[in-house]
Amino acid sequence: MTVTLNLDAATTDSYTRRTLSDISLAVAKSKKIVVVTGAGISCSCGIPDFRSSDGLYALVKERYPDVVMKGRDLFDASLFRDPTSTAVFYTFISGLKRSIDGANPSPTHHFLKTLDNKKKLLRSYTQNIDGLEDRVGLLGSSCQEAKSSGKGKTKLRTKDVRNVQLHGDIHRVRCVACSADYPCTEEYLSCFEQGTPPDCPECLSRSEARVARSARATRVGSLRPGIVLYDETHPLGDDIGAIHSADLGRKPDLLVIMGTSLKVHGLKKLVKDFARTIHSNASNAASSSKKPFKVIFVNKTAPSSEWSDIIDYHVAGETDAWSNNLIEDWKKMRPADWEIQQTLVGDDSDQPVINGGLKAIKSIASGSSIAKPRKPFAGRENIAPLPMPSEPDDLPAHSKTKAPPLSPSKRRQKASHYDDLESSPSKRQAKSEHVRAMPAGERKTLFSEKINVKSSQPQSNDVFGDADRSKMDISLCDLSIKEVETSKMDVSVLDLSMLDVESIIKEQPPPKPSRKVKPKPSETKRKPLTRSRSTTEKRVTRRTGAVAS
Repeated sequence: MTVTLNLDAATTDSYTRRTLSDISLAVAKSKKIVVVTGAGISCSCGIPDFRSSDGLYALVKERYPDVVMKGRDLFDASLFRDPTSTAVFYTFISGLKRSIDGANPSPTHHFLKTLDNKKKLLRSYTQNIDGLEDRVGLLGSSCQEAKSSGKGKTKLRTKDVRNVQLHGDIHRVRCVACSADYPCTEEYLSCFEQGTPPDCPECLSRSEARVARSARATRVGSLRPGIVLYDETHPLGDDIGAIHSADLGRKPDLLVIMGTSLKVHGLKKLVKDFARTIHSNASNAASSSKKPFKVIFVNKTAPSSEWSDIIDYHVAGETDAWSNNLIEDWKKMRPADWEIQQTLVGDDSDQPVINGGLKAIKSIASGSSIAKPRKPFAGRENIAPLPMPSEPDDLPAHSKTKAPPLSPSKRRQKASHYDDLESSPSKRQAKSEHVRAMPAGERKTLFSEKINVKSSQPQSNDVFGDADRSKMDISLCDLSIKEVETSKMDVSVLDLSMLDVESIIKEQPPPKPSRKVKPKPSETKRKPLTRSRSTTEKRVTRRTGAVAS
């Protein structure tokens, strides 16, 4: 059963005042609030109504005195069947658009933005076409910024949409032929005011391009206001259905309905789905004697009897007054939610700038008191390390500092794997010093002097000539007289130069005779197969004996 609370009686009735405070506290504690709004939240914005003496119906009657149309007929899709009713509709929409352009958002619109700033608004669903929610900062589903730029099936960026416009937006126009979408400019508005729709620029350019290449001209569609009429399909119906299903799965905890009479079938289904989900997710901590604050209905008129088991509380009054009272109670009961953290930011002129809002500031010491050291050679993984400054050799080994090692995956590989200092003993290069090697002063340098040059002094026939010989004239006898320890197998030409070659040859043993290679059996000639004579005679004898018998 729905409980009705009169907002004006809150000053005199203690029960009403206490219950309204409990509703305000429930809103403040909730984290996923779904709000459904209607035309009642825009009545205080300066938009004229339809039925007053200076309303929009009077404007249409003055322009078309012979036309008799009801209010609902101006928002029915069947009006496009008649040119006269279509012209009346365009004139009516142009006047409504100009009155909306001069309107300002109401306190209820700012209340919705407050819920969004406090991270408590799950989504807002509205029947209004004025787009005032977008002015306070709630991105609408019909806005150009909400359109998806990808090639997927979805036309909206559902995560960024904060306000779902169930009946479209009067600030947009679309083509009846190609469904192209454009903003409603002053040029289009002037055409609507005269009762004639403007041509679609997309269709017009396509048709002109076909005529230019001698092709048949196509139909040029006309623009109409981007609102959804009765008995008309929503252009973004699939995306809105996806948003509705996603919000049901996120388990909302509170539903607020404001400024609507709940007469439209689609809106009724949406509200019932959210109310059923919220009631099923309600916790058992609430007292059984007190009705839970889960579905709140704020409107001047009471809901019909079909909502008695769905709506928990009905607040009879203006939506702006209820929103202001709720904000005041919220600030009194939970002042911590309204604390504003101000940050002083110094700019180049050394003037402090105050940034308001609930902005989380991360302290430097909040994470860790010790700053993480920077990685050595940061940003230079693929560049060879810079050469380290040379240190004096007289320092002890333990005092010589070494560059910090890199990570194993980034470690610079050595030019040689056989390093004498860090390699294993089995891979170290063996340094063998030559025993009794030739002194450096007596060594001959190759290609340092000219050869085949006649000397001024007569050369001696002595094998051991003087030191004035060419450095290239290094005979074998010079090397043979040096005391060089050689192994038994190191019999080089220099040893043969001092011996008698003929004596060495005589001492060598005679060569052994080579073995004859027998031919393989396959290489021998195969004898023809011949049968022995005795065997043939035996066979002939057997045959003759058998015939005789």
